[in-house]
Amino acid sequence: MNTRIETLNPETTTGKSKELFNAVQSKLGFIPNLVKVFGNSPTTLQSYLQLGELTASGNFSNKFREQLALVIAEENSCNYCLSAHTAIGKMNGLSEEQTENNRQGFATDAKVQAGLQFAKAVTKNRGQVSSEALQSVKEAGYNDGDILEIVLNVVSNTLTNYVNHLADTEVDFPSVKAGQFTVTAN
Repeated sequence: MNTRIETLNPETTTGKSKELFNAVQSKLGFIPNLVKVFGNSPTTLQSYLQLGELTASGNFSNKFREQLALVIAEENSCNYCLSAHTAIGKMNGLSEEQTENNRQGFATDAKVQAGLQFAKAVTKNRGQVSSEALQSVKEAGYNDGDILEIVLNVVSNTLTNYVNHLADTEVDFPSVKAGQFTVTAN
């Protein structure tokens, strides 16, 4: 594959990366191209996988974590992650309309929307959010622990967004492009 950072072939990969590839294969049934790129650094791949486990063990549902991933990927203009999380979001019950609205920071549920808007602000401003943004997310029902968990999701997703930008990872999900919408957000 023609990318800026090599996309490893799982058949010829050895060592720790091969072990991690095998774990991903047994869990997902395939090895996404992003994982094949991460495999160039077993430490980075292991960190990515552990971050995923940590975010999954938190207070947020799979659906909400996918909604966060969508708004973060849109803000970071990561087509690979938009494509992956659109597909995964669908498996977690998100409709096309919800997916596109979530990418823009909107949701029909006010608390979800507040969380998405906060994640978008954290991403856009690299953590330098206003006191008003912080107060707004708290007023929507998020406590300090939830806020930190949103930041953990921003960090985890930004890692994948940035690696995909650097590698120009070939999308191996149905393609979605940042800034392109078919449904009008509220």
